[in-house]
Amino acid sequence: MATTTDAIAKVRQEFPFLRRKVHGGLPLTYFDNAAMTPVPSIVQQRLASYYQSDTANIHRGLYYVSVEATRQYEDARKRVQKFINAKHCDEIIFMPGTTIALNLLAQAISAQFAATSNNDSEKTEIILTTMEHHSNIVPWQLQTNLCIKYLPMLANGELDLDALPQLISSKTKLISLVHASNSIGTINPLPEILQLCKAHGLITIVDAAQSVGHMPVDVQTLDCDYLVFSSHKIYAPTGVGVLYGKQDMLKQLPVVSGGGGSIKQVDLDKTSFLPPPAKFEAGTPNISGVLGLDSALEFLMNNDLPQLWQHEQDLLSYATAALQEIDGVRIIGTARQKVSILSFVIAGIHPHDIGTLLDFEGIAVRASHHCTHPTMKHFKVPATVRAAFSFFNTTAEVDLLVKAVSKAIHTFR
Repeated sequence: MATTTDAIAKVRQEFPFLRRKVHGGLPLTYFDNAAMTPVPSIVQQRLASYYQSDTANIHRGLYYVSVEATRQYEDARKRVQKFINAKHCDEIIFMPGTTIALNLLAQAISAQFAATSNNDSEKTEIILTTMEHHSNIVPWQLQTNLCIKYLPMLANGELDLDALPQLISSKTKLISLVHASNSIGTINPLPEILQLCKAHGLITIVDAAQSVGHMPVDVQTLDCDYLVFSSHKIYAPTGVGVLYGKQDMLKQLPVVSGGGGSIKQVDLDKTSFLPPPAKFEAGTPNISGVLGLDSALEFLMNNDLPQLWQHEQDLLSYATAALQEIDGVRIIGTARQKVSILSFVIAGIHPHDIGTLLDFEGIAVRASHHCTHPTMKHFKVPATVRAAFSFFNTTAEVDLLVKAVSKAIHTFR
């Protein structure tokens, strides 16, 4: 069996992007994987193949190339089903991304609540958390018939689970929460949380955008009602996401966006819709992007994922210990369980300045609030520097990061 070092060296060869030079010849050290992951060669080849040989719209064409494109598209759905262990293939809905999927759920479920409410003046309560990405806050805030309660965080960036039972009342109908935080890396204990919420009859939604590429995600084991993630965070193209929903939930979910491909019959005064997944896939989808996602998942499933994911955890531990040795560095988010995301600030230096100086060394990090304003407010910082590691990163690259941070601090002092 190949050693971890050999395995990482081999997998790095699959990513042409990692050979990129910046600033006149510096090798790129890429640590912005929480925002977007590079795509391996197999994905690039799949995109080229679609546009060179299989360019056709899907589902409605009766000619050979359209039938072939349709087959590949539906095979991709089966691959996603297998990757997250959904019970039925029809539980996989292709979307433009996590954000659009969460907007669809917020609009559709809010409409369900309104339709079944016995009191128009009484708002339905839902639970979110204070560590959510804006994509799992704003869509719910836009629904005027909802009252949002927030599960708070503790000082270390873990959720305050003791507060959860007190948030649930007879008017509470739903909880939507992130599996792993995109800004501080916290992995939330979903089995414990979802079990409690299901016992109270709550609809459960999981944002898995930052977890599905870094740990096993099994929707049947989690027993969540809905789960969403984006392809560009799992080594696939942009503009594609996945909405998983239990079959019976999707059948009841109302349509909020209609058009060609989603309909059974259209008359001038009414429309009937096809069953899921077509019901929620109106219009021409991002066909090439879905095929790219298929190849990305094939790439992942053909590798030793437990070994690669353990390497990410080793990098996180290595980098955390090294940065903590630097005077003035403060790690933001010290949960006991984290994905390979390391956020930090430096006393007296704005994160944007640190990010710029690291870029001059060829190191790509994210210096931002990471679309998590409430999380930043919790830690009393305007932003953080975020290094998000993938399995293709190395300890040598982490050493470059640590050296560059020390150099940046010296520059300001």
